[in-house]
Amino acid sequence: MKTLVKTFAAAALIAVSTFAMAAAGPGSKSEKANVNLSTADLALDHYLAVTTAGESAGVEQLFAEDFNQKFQASNAQSHGRSEIVKFLKKQKGEKLNCTVNTDILEESADYMVAKVTLKFENFTKTDLVTLEREGNSWKVSKSINSYK
Repeated sequence: MKTLVKTFAAAALIAVSTFAMAAAGPGSKSEKANVNLSTADLALDHYLAVTTAGESAGVEQLFAEDFNQKFQASNAQSHGRSEIVKFLKKQKGEKLNCTVNTDILEESADYMVAKVTLKFENFTKTDLVTLEREGNSWKVSKSINSYK
């Protein structure tokens, strides 16, 4: 009797794990997308895709561990990496209705500062983005936003 119970328990466990793996599928959360961030330009392009075009692949990879985003307004706000990554993942597929203009303000072998202007119908958002090289890839380390 004990052997029969163990056999059924093992079969149930195998069935449950098989169904769980099948449900996860090839594009599951457990599989992180690997995005090419080998240059500052590629990292900046991916940042724009994530923030304006609803791209969600490689979001964790894009931001430095100490990433900080500040909003300069009457009630200044600051957000850390985990908050921004969570927010951007929720925005998957959401495209902003704006025109995007990018100017590289400063660039060296290890960092880049870019001014990203998002022009909406009734306002303009300016985003000063700092990117830094970490090993063989580039990461966004800071973002300062203002609105007009």
